[in-house]
Amino acid sequence: MLTVFELALRSMRQNVKHYYLYFFALIFSMSLYFVFTSLQHDQAVQNMTNTSVVFFQIAGVMLIVIVGIFTVSANGIFLRRRSREIGLYQLIGLSKGWVARYLIIENILLGLGALLIAIICGALISRLFVLILLNLLGLEGIVGISFSVTAVFKTAMVYLLIIVITSIQMMLTVYRSTLLNLFQADKRPDLTKPPKAVASAIFALLGLALIGYGYELSGHIDKELFPNALLMLGSIVTGTYLLFHVTIRWCFYQFRKRKNGHLGLTNSLSMAPLMHHTKANANSLALITLLSAMTITLISMAYSFYYSVEHETRRDLPYDFMFENDPQEALSFKMELEKEGIDVNHHVVEAVLTMGIILDPNDESYKFEESLLWLPAEQLKQTGADLIVPPDGEAILYDAGASLAGDLDEQSKRYPTEIELKQHGQTVMYTLRSLRERNIVNLNAPGSQLLVSEATMDKIAEQMAGTPNYKKIHFDTYQVPDKEELAIASSIYEKYDNDEPLKYDYYAQYKKVLELTGLLIFIAAFLGLVFLISTGSILYFKQMTEAEQEKQSFKTLRQLGFDVNMIMKGIIRKQVIVFLLPLSIGMLHSIFAIKAASFMIRSDTMFPATIAMSSYTVIYFIFALFTIGYYRNIVKSVMS
Repeated sequence: MLTVFELALRSMRQNVKHYYLYFFALIFSMSLYFVFTSLQHDQAVQNMTNTSVVFFQIAGVMLIVIVGIFTVSANGIFLRRRSREIGLYQLIGLSKGWVARYLIIENILLGLGALLIAIICGALISRLFVLILLNLLGLEGIVGISFSVTAVFKTAMVYLLIIVITSIQMMLTVYRSTLLNLFQADKRPDLTKPPKAVASAIFALLGLALIGYGYELSGHIDKELFPNALLMLGSIVTGTYLLFHVTIRWCFYQFRKRKNGHLGLTNSLSMAPLMHHTKANANSLALITLLSAMTITLISMAYSFYYSVEHETRRDLPYDFMFENDPQEALSFKMELEKEGIDVNHHVVEAVLTMGIILDPNDESYKFEESLLWLPAEQLKQTGADLIVPPDGEAILYDAGASLAGDLDEQSKRYPTEIELKQHGQTVMYTLRSLRERNIVNLNAPGSQLLVSEATMDKIAEQMAGTPNYKKIHFDTYQVPDKEELAIASSIYEKYDNDEPLKYDYYAQYKKVLELTGLLIFIAAFLGLVFLISTGSILYFKQMTEAEQEKQSFKTLRQLGFDVNMIMKGIIRKQVIVFLLPLSIGMLHSIFAIKAASFMIRSDTMFPATIAMSSYTVIYFIFALFTIGYYRNIVKSVMS
């Protein structure tokens, strides 16, 4: 007679064959948690990246949440599928305590196997992840292979937590279920009752209206960020809930009504099961849709930040290095560069700083006085800047952070406007023609950057001389043609102007931002991958359960003369709907979410978002193929 332990071992071998995707997802998730925990405690990596362990701690916590939700959801599906087996054990006289102990032992053995494989895989691939991270950060270094005992301990604690939660879930299932419930748990009642026409139509349209309202808010969320963000999120979440609970089911019934109930074989195999199970699956499909939208949005935004680092840094810092009113240090810096054999283009720009008011034609009461930096276009063109010399008496405002202050289209309505300068009791007016979203000198230059002709600047200097806060400024600008030499030049520049609170050079700022955004894309991409594999597996497991429930239908169709290919046409259409519906709606949500958050990114988000969505679609397509393959095996086994 087999012992409880031997029964658990035999059952474990069978389950590994049936639930390989579950183990793959669990092993992958735990391996990634081990990797992040290893990075958190790897001093060599921390020294190279100069970053806090907070990023990896946050990633670890999010991984625990994802793994926990996935494990509980998958375990619930498995328990429902094995409910008849659990009922049979009790029917032959075994106690509920014995059954619960048997399931818990099996769960511990399976989890322990996944844990061991996860730690081994994590240790083997951790260096690969480090190399990926260093490549994203643009760093070079040799990272030795190390094994973190602390990471093993933390991963084991997470495994223990999951085992405790799933064991409690198993005990509740065994002790709270009657024999009748256990034998009928895998038979979901068909929802043959049609939805109430008027009420369903109202709620169906309400769901679409709420989603549309959320999309409409995404276009101007930056005006009142917090209230608009809450309204957008609330309306889309509520609308998505109604969409899956009411709208889709109502559309299915309208389709069947139009067909007078004669759906045909293909529609019967695809749409009929969905009509019967849509209400039961509504919560999970709505949740997967919303989480997919959130994941795609986060990955797209993180990739957009990373993708635009070089462009954004150059917008802020058009010159590699710049000195302000310090010609001696500028000359010393140039001599050191030449000593190191670094070729450099050096140009001098003379500017004027004054106080003035940029009038707002839409608000005549706006009279905010600010520092204005008048820069001569002719001198800037000699440095290689791509710009047009404004007519005399006119200026162009350059501000790399203009989009962060609000919608550029709305801001453009303020121009052309006037600049008001007060000198010796008189008021002088100059025309401000337009706004450009970039800087013409580095962002640490004082005042709002105004491009004017050299004649206009000389005139302003003559008029404003002797007024409060008037100042002539001498800029020494440097460009290093060979980008390979920027790192050395940046290290030399670090020795100068140490007392300056706001000191920037292009290379140092670029590396700093690259490091931050590289960490964001690294964490977002791998967390998104874990989530995608988890949700894809949940959909796969649900379809496995439905395939088992539909076996009798396939037998009946065989007796009626239908072959495998004819049945598979309907099944494939069903899987397209099941996988494509949450994916497509989630992507649509993410498009508008990215649109709402795009004011934080000054570059185009289309390319990064397209890459993220394409990757997401490919992985979902793979899960759909797995599901179709499982269905085909079921149909073939029934037909044989």
